[in-house]
Amino acid sequence: MKKINSDEREKILEPFLKVGWVYLSERDAITKKYTFANFVEAFGWMSKAAIVSEKLNHHPEWINVYKIVEVTLTSHDIQGLSNLDLELASKLDTLS
Repeated sequence: MKKINSDEREKILEPFLKVGWVYLSERDAITKKYTFANFVEAFGWMSKAAIVSEKLNHHPEWINVYKIVEVTLTSHDIQGLSNLDLELASKLDTLS
């Protein structure tokens, strides 16, 4: 796993920022809030996301409060963003 370097980060992140991801410079991470109709839909999405995450062997940080799921992605092993984070972000976006 390779950390995304600062020279390429802005260009690589551009499509993610356009669809609601936010870059957290202090953590070298991205985060996004997904809002659902109710708790059951939010939990159902989290169940699908857990399966995708497990297949990639890359697990998100997330917080669920009622119908909102806030996801943060960063690669702890390299202390920053990797292509695996972006691959997971793309897959999570297809689930919603």
